[in-house]
Amino acid sequence: MHAAVIRDGRLFWEEREDPVAGDTELLVAVRAAGINNADLAQRAGHYPAPPGWPQDIPGMDLAGEVVGVGRQVTLFAPGDRIMAVVGGGAQATLARVDESHALAVPDDISWPEAGGFPEVFTTAHDALFTQAGLKMGERVLVSGAAGGVGTAGVQLAAAAGAIVTATVRDASRRDAVAALGASTVLEPGSEGDAGPYDVVLELVGAPSLEAALPHLATDARVVVIGVGGGSQVDLNLFSLMGTRARVGGSTLRGRSRSEKAGVAAAVAAHVVPALATGRIRVPVCETFPLSEAQAAYDRFAEGAKLGKVVLVGAND
Repeated sequence: MHAAVIRDGRLFWEEREDPVAGDTELLVAVRAAGINNADLAQRAGHYPAPPGWPQDIPGMDLAGEVVGVGRQVTLFAPGDRIMAVVGGGAQATLARVDESHALAVPDDISWPEAGGFPEVFTTAHDALFTQAGLKMGERVLVSGAAGGVGTAGVQLAAAAGAIVTATVRDASRRDAVAALGASTVLEPGSEGDAGPYDVVLELVGAPSLEAALPHLATDARVVVIGVGGGSQVDLNLFSLMGTRARVGGSTLRGRSRSEKAGVAAAVAAHVVPALATGRIRVPVCETFPLSEAQAAYDRFAEGAKLGKVVLVGAND
């Protein structure tokens, strides 16, 4: 196989040995792989893959065709179209996927959309519904809402009957985020114009969270998913005590196999059907060939995008 390989903080397209599917795993010919902030962190040496996954081949979500199966696999067969969150190694022509983490790709979904779906929609769904317990009619704030997890969070919250406020720094992308289901789209720093909030999906980090904290409703739940803007917050504990708010955080990569299987099952039951019917969609900002991963990472790092940057196979 060929893969995007990290060396000296950059990516190189190199030949590597083909991976071998374990007993409960699928071997997948990768047709598309999304790029996420975690991939840039891994390239820089700050976010290693979990044990058992390639340390120098990045990529946490992929879509492709099953070309081989382990001895204990019962859910999928060669030729099936699947998408999944993986521990690493997605940005290659072949990858391993545990069958309990794999999701069937709906018939009408393109490979770039499927490759951009797993990580962001899984992260957003887990944060909003499993971690924060979002309910119909509650007010939700999604920070940095033009990115991959942000566009997923806006759509999932709106589809669940929540009232969604989004913050978007780039004014040219605010109408597009509103079209995804946000009732109000604000410039960062204007969070008080639409509060108080029952749930905050924090994707930016310290400055954004500090702006949101004074506008929490009683019993609010805050889930921190991204800290690209900073990780240290000046926290007013009296304010938290007065609102009985809960502030927590969440990641997916380090969870156990069984925990990830539970998260995937929830997405299969509640999110994939909405994707299949067009109730939610995967905004794809731009695509690059797998062999041009370095250029794709550079584009991702530029910002000013709506949705996902996706790597695709030579024929996709």
